This record gives sequence, C-alpha cells and structure tokens, in this order.
Amino acid sequence: MSSTRGPVQIVTVCKEDHSFALDTEALSRILLSPEVQDKHVVVLSVAGAFRKGKSFLLDFMLRYMYRNGDENWLGGDDEPLTGFSWRGGSEPETTGIQLWSEVFLVQKSDGTEVAVLLMDTQGAFDNQSTVKDCATIFALSTMTSSVQIYNLSQNIQEDDLQQLQLFTEYGRLAMDEIFLKPFQSLMFLIRDWSFPYEYAYGFKGGQKFLDKRLQVNESQHEELQTVRDHIHSCFANISCFLLPHPGLNVATSPVFKGQLNAVADEFKEELSSLIPKLLHPDRLAEKEINGNKVTCRGLLEYFKAYIKIYQGEDLPQPKSMLMATAEANNLAAVATAKDQYNKNMEKVCGGDLPYVSPDSLVEKHHFYLGEALHKFSSTKKMGGQEFCDGYQEQLETELTEMWESLSKHNQSKNLFSAFRTPAVLFVLVCLLYVLSGVLLFVGLSTFALVCDCTLGVVMMSMLTWAFIRYSGRYHNVGGAIDQAAGVVLEQATVVLNKSRGAGAGALKKSS
Repeated sequence: MSSTRGPVQIVTVCKEDHSFALDTEALSRILLSPEVQDKHVVVLSVAGAFRKGKSFLLDFMLRYMYRNGDENWLGGDDEPLTGFSWRGGSEPETTGIQLWSEVFLVQKSDGTEVAVLLMDTQGAFDNQSTVKDCATIFALSTMTSSVQIYNLSQNIQEDDLQQLQLFTEYGRLAMDEIFLKPFQSLMFLIRDWSFPYEYAYGFKGGQKFLDKRLQVNESQHEELQTVRDHIHSCFANISCFLLPHPGLNVATSPVFKGQLNAVADEFKEELSSLIPKLLHPDRLAEKEINGNKVTCRGLLEYFKAYIKIYQGEDLPQPKSMLMATAEANNLAAVATAKDQYNKNMEKVCGGDLPYVSPDSLVEKHHFYLGEALHKFSSTKKMGGQEFCDGYQEQLETELTEMWESLSKHNQSKNLFSAFRTPAVLFVLVCLLYVLSGVLLFVGLSTFALVCDCTLGVVMMSMLTWAFIRYSGRYHNVGGAIDQAAGVVLEQATVVLNKSRGAGAGALKKSS
C-alpha cells in the first residue's frame, strides 16, 4: 500500500481523565475531499472486546477494496497483512476511533456511486477503560455507521447482550419520538466458532443461531426479555456470521504477520465468503438518519454534534441524544443550503468575474436566497418546527453575511469606486484653485485666502490618503477621509439633480 494511506485517529480517549476529543481537522480532510463530500456515505464499523481481531478483519476488507474484488483478492501465501495496526498478544492496540484515510468510491448496479468508509474502534472493556469509555466509543461508532459489526469470541454470552443494551439504550427514546429505528444494521461476528455440527459456519448457520439466542418467550426472566426487545427495537437489520478459528499458528506465533500460509483453510474459505458479501456494491447500505441518506459532508456535522454530549461528566440521557441528532440533522441542512447559495452567487460575481451592476446583483441575490431557503425547508429535519425555525434564522443570518461579503467584493471591482476619494479631492483642488483666482481677480482677496487655505487642507488630505493606502497604517484617518469624500460627492449629486430638475421645470413652463 502507498505510504500516504493509513489509519487516521479521529476520536482520541484520554486515559487520565477519561475524556474524548474529536480531531475535526483530520476528519474534514477525509470527508470534505471534493470528489466525495456530496456522495452518500456507507460506514462499516467493527467494534467489540480488545484483542479479538477487529483490525485483522478490517485489513482483509482493505485488501478486497484495493483489489476491486479480484478473484485472487486474498493475496499470496507469503504476503504480509498491512493496513490498520494490529498484532498478536494480550494488550490492546487500538484506542478511540480510527478511519481509513482513503474513501472508496463504489458504483452500484443502478449507476449510483457511494462513498465507503472503514472504521476501527477501541477495544471494549480493557484494563484502562471505564464503562463510560466503552459505552461512548461503541455508541459513537454505532450512531455514525450504517453497518455495525459486533465482534465476539466463540459465542454470544448474556453479558454481551447486556453491554449491547447499554449502547442501544441511547436510541430507544429517539425511536419512540420519531417512530423509526435509530440504528441501521447490526452484524454479530462470532469468531472461533467451535460448534459447526450444531450451526454451520457462515450467514445461514449464524442466522439460525442468532434467532435462537434472541428469541423472546414467556418463560424467560423479564430482564432477559427486555434486553432482547431493546436490541430488536433499535436496529433495522440484524444478522450473524459464524467464523472458524484461524488456526494455532495465528493465535500463538509471535512472528505472525498475516501470511495466509499460516491461516487455517476453513478460515480462509469462510473469509472469502464473508468479505465479498459484506462489500458487494448492491449490499452496501448508505447511512440514513430519520429516513434521510447522509452525505460525507453531513456525517462531519453528526460527528461534531455527537462528540459534544460526551465531553461532560456523565453519560448523556436518551433525550440529549435525540437533540444531538436533530442538531446535526439541521446543521447538515444549513451547510447544504449555504453551499448551494455560495456556488450560485460565485457564478455571478465570484473570483475574477467582472463587476456586476448593484441592481442586477441584488436581483440575483434575492432569487438564490429564496432557492437556498427552499432547499433548507424542503429537507426532512428532526426536532419539530420550533427547533428547526432557530436553524432557519441561523441560515438567514449566515446568508446575509455571505451576501454582504460578496457585495463588497463586487464593489471592489468597480474602478470608479476604488478611485472615488482621490477623484473627488482632485476635483475639489481644481475648483478651489479656479475659485481662488476668480475671487482674487474681482478684488475679494479675503475670500480668496479662505479658498487657498481650504485648498491646502484638501491637498494635505490627498497626500495623507495616498500615504495611508501605501503604508497600510492609520486606518481610522483613511476611513474619515473616504467618508468625507463620500459626503461631498453625495451633496454634489443632490445639488446637480436639483438644478437639473429646476431646469427641466422651467423649460416645461416656457413651452
């Protein structure tokens, strides 16, 4: 793989105070790349207990994606496995959440193109992580992924389901409020499955096993029923895959680097069945929130909104999770509407385009402003009308600021506007010079002296203005001179218009 490709840490866990930080800059570099930012996003996340081979599995997914599903995508027998950092042993390797730096563009059979992200998470319940740490990381990855792979060892134990209930509890109220299941797809991946004579390896055996484990009946304790009801109610799709043990050479060798010749044949066989099915273009499920497909640009807003509620002392209540989702949903709509307005206005007056008359520019502004507001209002949003109205006001404020900036940029292209102050001052100098000579000629020397003094002040103002523009200093003085020149020009225009009006009236009267 290219040295520029690699895992990028987007969520960091501080072990000392158990706080979380989102690397917005790193995440923006991935999600706001021009070729992917407006594509619908597919996020495959792998989560579960530490040292259970999550990164190992993701690296085989990377190999499949980079080889475009080639028949021999598994690679050569001696080829080391690279990508997400992994190693054998008993200590955790991954902390926080990592994304692969490259977004894969995949075309479906209907011609649509989606952006595929691979996500790796911190090992749950290691010797340094609190329950809050694990719940936060798992919840973050589940809320932002379209497929959450729950990586388990050997079996689905009751405590695995209870831990999952803790994470899905965040989505329960949201489901009650919006009448939609808050999370999309959950896949139980059972590693080192040792009972193929009861349930065969793969999806079919896994589904039969899962149906048995998640079955709800009256003989169960109420707590067990509640756990299963929660899981069913929070995920739109639930599946299971049973994967055999990769072999003792993999588990016990300190020098194993992922070479296939050390991996058990049955493991390779099931892996070659799992990965293509999981990553088949028509099986890739775009990330949806509240029934709306999310773009890479929108996913960035969701990450920002969700991380805020985890930076407090306690785990968030379900209500705060709903509000965070609604906030991110509205912010994504605001960002889309702003981008549409900006792109349209840039075509009118942006960059190196020539000066546009103010009347024409105002007309275009009102038209594209209306389009942007319509784009925002027509997008499905969460939180209710009153909640959304606040974001519409924010959008209108930001669009107004963008308009003022674009208007000033357009005005700066007007050559007369740029030279208005020196032109006015030069005309004043000429007029005062002529007026002084006339007054002196007719014997009004006192008035001529006043004109000469005023002429001196105007010339000093002109020189001062030139120095300020050249040096970039004393902005307040330069602004005062510009303002005074503007007032003189405005008054002269008023007088000229009145004289024209009076002349036209006299001409009409005489006729």
